Amino acid sequence: METPTANLERERLLKLAEEYRQKGYEVFFHPNPEDLPDFLNHYRPDMIVRRGEENVVIEVKSRSSLNSSSNQYLGNLAQAVEKHPGWRFELVMTNPEDTTYSLKAEASLQEHEIELQLQAARQLTTQHPELALLYSWSLLEATIRLIVQKEKLSLQRFDPRYLVKQLATEGVISKSEYELLMNALPLRNSIAHGFKTTQITQNYVSELIELTEQLLRTLHTDNEAG
Repeated sequence: METPTANLERERLLKLAEEYRQKGYEVFFHPNPEDLPDFLNHYRPDMIVRRGEENVVIEVKSRSSLNSSSNQYLGNLAQAVEKHPGWRFELVMTNPEDTTYSLKAEASLQEHEIELQLQAARQLTTQHPELALLYSWSLLEATIRLIVQKEKLSLQRFDPRYLVKQLATEGVISKSEYELLMNALPLRNSIAHGFKTTQITQNYVSELIELTEQLLRTLHTDNEAG
């Protein structure tokens, strides 16, 4: 008998698979070692999706299923994937807390607070890009919530991946901006959960900060146009 956590993870995995299929990806659930490249033959990913030269190794976890052993496994898997061009690792958190997250949205940072803290994030980019990325992402989320409020968008939840996808669907961000955020998200997750990362540069974090500043400016676009 599956636990509620296992059910939650399986449902999230199936939904994610459908999303990737709709985008033209080929989906492989729990591939066997003999079906994996040599650098992954010691792992059993939840799912791999492929489209052209792009390969994504996906793990779906809930906070309650994470422990020192699983964290070590995920860290090793992420490092193995990151070493190979054309491959990327995606850790998807299915967090029951998300269902109540909207209740906390009223306490979100406001525009002037985000602007002030972005300056602090920029100062971190030179010597501490990992901290800067994590900090910047939190400010990005706060900005997105302000945009959602301004545009009166209807949302089902507030997790980062969903928010970014909705912004792209509504045309608030461009395709290249969407790709920047979706590439930054697994890095943010890796840092937040104590995994090593090798892809973060000062320029990369600066792009994230500049996009957040750009999104903040859109809060006034309609007023200025009127």
